[in-house]
Amino acid sequence: MTERHMGRNGGNQNERACPFPLRAISEGDFEKLRSFIHSRCGIHLTDTKKSMLEGRIRRRMRHIGFRSYEDYCRYLFSPDGMENECDHMIDAVTTNKTDFFREPGHFDYLKEKVLPEMTGRRKGTAANPIRFWSAGCATGEEAYTLAIFLAEYREVRPDFRFTILATDISTRALAKARNGIYKESDIEPIALPLRKKYLLRSKDPARQAVRIAPEIRDLVEFRRLNFMDGDFRIKDPIDVIFCRNVVIYFTRPTQEVLIRKFYQCMKPGGYLFMGHSETLNGLDVPFVYEAATVYRKPAGK
Repeated sequence: MTERHMGRNGGNQNERACPFPLRAISEGDFEKLRSFIHSRCGIHLTDTKKSMLEGRIRRRMRHIGFRSYEDYCRYLFSPDGMENECDHMIDAVTTNKTDFFREPGHFDYLKEKVLPEMTGRRKGTAANPIRFWSAGCATGEEAYTLAIFLAEYREVRPDFRFTILATDISTRALAKARNGIYKESDIEPIALPLRKKYLLRSKDPARQAVRIAPEIRDLVEFRRLNFMDGDFRIKDPIDVIFCRNVVIYFTRPTQEVLIRKFYQCMKPGGYLFMGHSETLNGLDVPFVYEAATVYRKPAGK
């Protein structure tokens, strides 16, 4: 395939240096922030995460010019702060670490078990595609991995039709995901033939950047979604949910509520893929174990 190129985009501005020392966050402000973050997006920060929270909030404070955590918290919890700063704060404290083709065994399981079963059970059509959801997609690597993987599967099964929904709470992460531009080092897990086929290299070698090809970007619908929302606005039931290395940041009761929401959004017989360090053991949820970190909604339920 002829090598393709992408145009240039502007780089990110550096954070402004902080001209003043900051006192440590008080226990009271830490508790206020910790409680708010948990209620707002489900993330539970233990006492050991205090310094992490300080660092992430500090970068945000430098950007908007606050001299103390106390002043920042006072602003954040004001009506103006709730309207104009809350989403920026959530962006700052959420973790958006992901990789292309992370936990490759899941894709083997999709290829060998899930896709043959689903395509055999029903023929996907434009009106009735097999629906995938990357829940907690961060900066998009998982969603684009799915798009590349399923596009390859479609080449051997031309009747295969699918959709991919990708959601995250972070507006900053979603903006990067939609843009689809990554560093050369980010794409190392992608096999070379797939890189040549689905990635666009920058015309400027010094940038060391690539962009996901438009035919792959067009396969993914990115949408902001907070797992704490009562209504996920999922109109059509999902066949396969990837929610990997996300619920580890939640308390067990919050995990249970979220997993039950996934269950309600899923078609009978659908699959839930979780991260390598996550389990449903001990949770009162109706999914059944299928394989390591793979669970299923029983057929007919």
